[in-house]
Amino acid sequence: MTSDHEKWLGLTVETALEPDLPICDPHHHFWDRPDGRYFLDELLIDTGGGHNITETVFVECSAMYRKDGPEKMRPVGETEFVQGIAAQSASGMYGDTKVAAGIVGYADLRHGDEVTEVLEAHIAASRDRFKGIRNASSWDASPEIGGYMNPPEGLLGDSDFRTGFAALQKLGLSFDAQVYHPQLNELVDLARSFPDVTIILNHTGVPLGIGPYVGRDDEVAQVWRSGITELAGCENVVMKLGGVGMPLGGHQWNERSAPPSSQELADGISSYYNFAIETLGPDRCMFESNFPVDNQSTSYTVLWNAFKLLSKKLSPAERSSLFRDTAVRAYRLS
Repeated sequence: MTSDHEKWLGLTVETALEPDLPICDPHHHFWDRPDGRYFLDELLIDTGGGHNITETVFVECSAMYRKDGPEKMRPVGETEFVQGIAAQSASGMYGDTKVAAGIVGYADLRHGDEVTEVLEAHIAASRDRFKGIRNASSWDASPEIGGYMNPPEGLLGDSDFRTGFAALQKLGLSFDAQVYHPQLNELVDLARSFPDVTIILNHTGVPLGIGPYVGRDDEVAQVWRSGITELAGCENVVMKLGGVGMPLGGHQWNERSAPPSSQELADGISSYYNFAIETLGPDRCMFESNFPVDNQSTSYTVLWNAFKLLSKKLSPAERSSLFRDTAVRAYRLS
């Protein structure tokens, strides 16, 4: 049975532009939640919409933690779960896309030195695919904003967190950073303190547009640009351009009578995305789907069309970086 949301998405249907352009989708999730399931079958429906998705990277979302055992070890269950899906994809029975060619798990770095045991368990669960962790630190004083996993204020500067962060360097793992735009200066300090750890900024640094940030677009953009400019000086930082469909940005696309077209999406995000590409360079930026989260505002096919429209004036080499090469390099997929 087609859901109301699927019917709504069906109001804006497009054919994939430039269907041969290779794409590595460096950010998607798998989960089984009361409001819906998103496993391999659901992902393949999205990736089968006409774009050439060569590989994907799974990013943690608190799915399938172990029921028993030490609390700090339970997130390893998520890596074990995704490793199974990746192996299913690798059989070749489900198409050519290498699903979950990279896996980003979760470990609470506040365990300090003890987090090494957790990281080593993740690696053992997926020796060829486990690439790093995301320890979300998105925090804002406004209760209207909230934050994934409800991290405390100032997590990136916590001494125990930084002791645990040092373990990433020792094990050759990367760090996916999820912060809001007012926190970018905290990430700059972390990146400068650990120049040998690759830090992958998620969702364009999440410039906020809801709650107390409504009507403050110019101020938000100024703070965001300042943070991105500082991050550009940290050679160990790369950036995911995505999170388009999250309501946090204040676009309200999910509240429209019909989903936006790819051109509308491209026009709506171009000022931020173009600045990021110009400031960091295409070789330090990568487009991401953030599915199924961004599915609340757009379809997979329309989203990647928007990225293609936004980047159409760039050179083939620059576009290759944005759509695949940066992700493959940052996540060590080859």
